Amino acid sequence: YVAAVYEHESILSPNPTALVDRQAALELMGRNLDIYEQQVVAAARQGAQIIVFPEDGIHGFNFTRSSIYPYLDFVVHSQSVKWNPCREPYLFNDTEVLQRLSCMALKNKIFLVANLGTKQPCEHTDPHCPSDGRYQFNTNVAFNDDGMLVATYRKHNLYFEYAFDTPPEPDYKLFDTPFAGKFGMFTCFDILFFEPAVNLIRQHNLKQVVYPTAWMNQLPLLSAVEFQQAFSTAFNVNILAANIHHPTLGMTGSGIYTPVKSFIYHNMESYGGKLIVAEIPVITTDYRNNLEKTPGRVSEKENEQLPPPFYAEMMYDNFTFIPVWGEKGELQVCANTLCCYLTYQRAVLTDELYALGVFDGLHTVHGTYYVQACALVKCGGLSFSSCGQEVTDATALIDFQLWGNMSTPYIFPLLLTSGITLDFADHMGWKNNHYFISKNRTSSGLLTAALYGRWYEKD
Repeated sequence: YVAAVYEHESILSPNPTALVDRQAALELMGRNLDIYEQQVVAAARQGAQIIVFPEDGIHGFNFTRSSIYPYLDFVVHSQSVKWNPCREPYLFNDTEVLQRLSCMALKNKIFLVANLGTKQPCEHTDPHCPSDGRYQFNTNVAFNDDGMLVATYRKHNLYFEYAFDTPPEPDYKLFDTPFAGKFGMFTCFDILFFEPAVNLIRQHNLKQVVYPTAWMNQLPLLSAVEFQQAFSTAFNVNILAANIHHPTLGMTGSGIYTPVKSFIYHNMESYGGKLIVAEIPVITTDYRNNLEKTPGRVSEKENEQLPPPFYAEMMYDNFTFIPVWGEKGELQVCANTLCCYLTYQRAVLTDELYALGVFDGLHTVHGTYYVQACALVKCGGLSFSSCGQEVTDATALIDFQLWGNMSTPYIFPLLLTSGITLDFADHMGWKNNHYFISKNRTSSGLLTAALYGRWYEKD
């Protein structure tokens, strides 16, 4: 099928904490919706059957609970209400944004997924009801090609979003399409947690996911395109990921991903939006079955001297590292219960320091979640203390096999190359209770090769 995602540079409110009236809010959102409309037309012209827009794209961000209120549409979160906002605009008040989105889908005969702020009044008898008598949700909406509202999803894992409430229960939301079957949806930070993302995919055996996001890149392990690709590979799903475009905030990185190929956009240099349109297969087979290959074993030579381990902070976690020296070698490094092993070979020795790092513990900055990671990374400089820094360019081409005795089945294989580009492993999978990833010769210099494990039960 042909899919489209749009990385949108939002027109932002100059002062998001100021209180404005509904009319002023609609005017600002209307300017963003005008751009959406142009992109829907462009995508439809290129044959797209579905288009996805980013999180916060219509209203922007950095609001307070009260200052966002004029920007919120009313939406019924019940599956039983069949409603076409474009054809039936008078059913509910405060639905101007939904009406415009619905009409774009209808006019261009395209499925459309967008993110907006919504409100829902609640009774004080409801124990979860906020004191101002209403819920405010970060919401994804999906419309079919007739403009019908077919699914609404309220973001569950909020990322310091004080304007919004967490829904009382996680939403598991799907919608059906004639071209690719069922799609599931979740938003941004949700991708790092079991509920509802992983549970939704597992329970419904989903193969297609739409994913609006407003993601701030964090190298070396959590750049948007890097993690989106790893998620697609780990769960054997297609992902249509639309990110916001604000390079000054470190926000860029969208794509259309399959487990074996991706169409991505990552651009920190220029401004303006970017439409990606790509034709991708509907997944029917499990790619992972044909990836098995026996990993090598670390040689048990008694007298082999491993280089000294050192400690450095990477992404706010205290990693234990070992330097990757010379043109080839076999290394291991351990922390807690996790041991990581690396065999490597480089054709040409470059003046770059690489290190193999391990972390097995609770990550506590900007969210709390348990990580098990084995990571081969390029360091920021030639000193040990530079390992774990954000690096965007590299020249070393390295053949490697990386494996670890992970305690969780949820492993995201990361493979990032120079200039924030992606590469695909030759082989990966489980063997003898170890998860491995291997690659002969990356397409360009290696930035990160990692196994990023999420041990959800220990969150």
